[in-house]
Amino acid sequence: MTLATLTPAALKADFPSLAGGWHYLDTAATAQKPQAVIDATVNAMGRDYATVHRGVYARSAEMTLAYEATRRKVASFIGGSEDEVVFTRGATEAINLVAYSHPSAAGRRRRVLLSVLEHHSNIVPWQLAGWQVDVCPLTADGCIDLDAAERMLTPEHSMVAFAHVSNVLGSQLDVRRAADLAHSVGAQLLVDGCQAVPRLPVDVAALGCDYYVFSAHKLYGPTGIGALWARAELLDAMPPWQGGGSMIDQVSFARTTYAPPPQRFEAGTPAIVEAIGLGAAVDYVSAIGLPAIHAHEAALVAQARAELARINSLTLFGPEDSAGIVSFALEGVHPHDLGTILDEEGVAIRAGHHCAQPLMEHLGVPATARASFGLYSGEDDIAALIRGIERTRRIFG
Repeated sequence: MTLATLTPAALKADFPSLAGGWHYLDTAATAQKPQAVIDATVNAMGRDYATVHRGVYARSAEMTLAYEATRRKVASFIGGSEDEVVFTRGATEAINLVAYSHPSAAGRRRRVLLSVLEHHSNIVPWQLAGWQVDVCPLTADGCIDLDAAERMLTPEHSMVAFAHVSNVLGSQLDVRRAADLAHSVGAQLLVDGCQAVPRLPVDVAALGCDYYVFSAHKLYGPTGIGALWARAELLDAMPPWQGGGSMIDQVSFARTTYAPPPQRFEAGTPAIVEAIGLGAAVDYVSAIGLPAIHAHEAALVAQARAELARINSLTLFGPEDSAGIVSFALEGVHPHDLGTILDEEGVAIRAGHHCAQPLMEHLGVPATARASFGLYSGEDDIAALIRGIERTRRIFG
């Protein structure tokens, strides 16, 4: 199955939620789910259900094998090793885990370099964990300014945490260079890959990063599960963040010892059903191929930006080669009003600050409208978006 042989219309048929001609342009917030993922989660919740890691009966053993198979799939999907993949509730929890458990959190080097375009989930955890936050500016077209980062980084920094792809602008990070810059001052690089893994091939070894996080629901999988990948030696040096079952070696009232990674960071009964769904999502996306998905979305972005640019009262944000995301503002129309009118036309976009308030301040707007594409998006979705915008312009005259 590839995008070369299957049209977006054919792919939409895999997604029950898209029946009836709904134009869904909010994939950056959460992706719709293919029937293969739905079936996998239904079977895991019903026919195949059992707990994992604890039961000695056959079904528990089978479910454990399926659960751990997802860990191997995720590792292969991003170019890591299975003992380097920690299941979390999502990218937010993964970043919190690193912010609180990173060895520097117990020492003097608690300084992190973020960027203006980061999602709140890559800002607030560092603040809550007591890190000193420095902020890297952006280039004129909305990319993280790595020249500025090079000037700002000092040996006092123990972490750099950047988004691989901006959830507002779609701008892409040169991860390899960011990693080299971080390592040059003895810091480590955490990459927020939420918007990258659904649309770009990712190889953590080639990228050179130290931590990579993402959420399943943006990868056509379930909510409530995500992953932290980290180099094995880093996980080994990190103390547990949460305590409970599954993450222990031996427990007594006098002393507790802990399991090795990744189990050390997976306290309690895990999200079993969601993990099975994540595995099915990885299978689905892998069968289509991320290079094909990226090429498909890049063509849609180019077409959308070209058509939106013809509207005189519309301002586009971000670089022309944004990855699957187009943000814009319509003069005299609040994005929430635009989103409401588009909804009446059967078009779903995101309107607001997109959990990126510092970026909104940088752009000088309270909010933007955002159209984001998925592998199921097509030219008909762009046409519906443009029709809705033109109707909005007539209403606001």
